[in-house]
Amino acid sequence: MWRGCIARRNTNLELGREKNQVKQLMILILAGCFSSKGLPDVANEDWERDGQLVIDDFNQDTIGRWQFVSDQVMGGVSDGKVTLEQDEGMYYARLTGNVSTKNYGGFIQLRTGISFANSEQGGKNLQGVRINVRGNGETYNFHIVTNDRAYYGDFYSATFQADSEWKMIEFPFNTFERKGYNTSKLDAKNIRSIAIVAYGRDFISDVSVSTIEFFY
Repeated sequence: MWRGCIARRNTNLELGREKNQVKQLMILILAGCFSSKGLPDVANEDWERDGQLVIDDFNQDTIGRWQFVSDQVMGGVSDGKVTLEQDEGMYYARLTGNVSTKNYGGFIQLRTGISFANSEQGGKNLQGVRINVRGNGETYNFHIVTNDRAYYGDFYSATFQADSEWKMIEFPFNTFERKGYNTSKLDAKNIRSIAIVAYGRDFISDVSVSTIEFFY
């Protein structure tokens, strides 16, 4: 009798673990799966500045390039919004909301499409990306999708903590982890979209970004 109870308990535990693993995989895939098709191409302008490729320093003219996406597109219940705000003359985008893992959800994000076709070097020799951020002390992610992605869940990710004071955070490309089965390194020439993402657990998102730039 006891053996049967223990066996059933162990089976239930294993099923619980498997269900949780599937749930986390779904969140991971869906947080990076949305196509950049139809998103604005921020590299159609001359955005070389002081030796950097400035993607955005958020203002009323550029905020329209960005898109808010949540897990509600696949039945999740996370909600949020992106607002354009100003702090002593500095514009920034603020991603706020409630991230919930219910219904296999668990993310909200601010994202845009990118092409290096019109940049001076076509993305060659770029070494990484910098973002100027502040937030509520939570951990967030910077996601990059490339043109050579093998499937929807194939993207690069780096984590950062957004504290209450503005801070410039630098991500060399070799610090990004490629999610999924393909382990090849990130090639800047292939970048097609980027995103600031709150995902993977139940928490309140409040993260602001004033500058996104690539550096050589």
